[in-house]
Amino acid sequence: MTSSEPARLPVGVALGGAVLVGVLTAIQARINGQLGLRLDDGFVAAAISFGSGLAVLVLLSIVLPAGRSGFRALVSGVRHRTIPWWMLLGGAAGAFTVATQGLAVAIIGVSLFTVGVVAGQTLSGLILDRIGYGPAGVVAVTMPRVAGGALALIAVGISLQGGVLERVPWWMLAMPVVAGVGIAWQQATNGRLRQRVGTPLTATFVNFLGGTVLLIAAAVIHVGIVGAPEPFPAEPWLYLGGVLGVTYIFLSAALVVHTGVLLLGLGTVAGQLVTAFALDVLWPTAAGPGWLIGLAMVAVAGLGVVVAAAPAWRRG
Repeated sequence: MTSSEPARLPVGVALGGAVLVGVLTAIQARINGQLGLRLDDGFVAAAISFGSGLAVLVLLSIVLPAGRSGFRALVSGVRHRTIPWWMLLGGAAGAFTVATQGLAVAIIGVSLFTVGVVAGQTLSGLILDRIGYGPAGVVAVTMPRVAGGALALIAVGISLQGGVLERVPWWMLAMPVVAGVGIAWQQATNGRLRQRVGTPLTATFVNFLGGTVLLIAAAVIHVGIVGAPEPFPAEPWLYLGGVLGVTYIFLSAALVVHTGVLLLGLGTVAGQLVTAFALDVLWPTAAGPGWLIGLAMVAVAGLGVVVAAAPAWRRG
């Protein structure tokens, strides 16, 4: 380990951080979905969420020494081509995820959104770890990891019981799966960028800058086609999605070097599913699964995380 590399976190701490990422992701999904419903425009809601997060990151990057040094490293890396252009594209995946939240979550519920993300994240995480795309390099795809991923996919199958496919348009179920693929790639890409710039803060800033540009463009085009959104709601909590996004993307960029892409994804899944289940019980949507199906789904996905993490726990 070189002096530029962070000290390795204990497995329990790193996995706990991954679970927290999932909790924040589920809460953000519900907030952005509700804002999209109130505005009757998921693209505008997504642009507001990313734009507010970008404003927070600009402030932090100016105030904090790590933000200023990270920005200088970013500019130098781009100028001297030690940071390739594709490391700057993580925001595209984040933009698609937040747009999906604004368009679908208020209708299908957080649980259905989350299990779609689980499917994409699990498959993408296995592949990215196997080819060594993440900052941790090649992470062995062992039998416990494969079994954990398989249990996560079984949880997806459980969530689709009870006539969900008859109540929900197919594209609302497909979009979260694509978002999950993008999230795993985004986590790995941001983790590699974090290594180049020296701080998760700058990696997160790059993510939000690119995502905000894309979402503002999409919102302008959408408004030009369908017309202006509904009046902006007065409740302050509907505008917290960006702050939550800043927090969990920052944590993801910091944690992925300690966990690998798949284990970070599975820990995130556990936090997402438990929180999604609680949110859908307390604040149900018309197309969401019942509490019994939701409970079974959470239990199976949680078991998947335990199985996948067991070898790392023993090493720790």
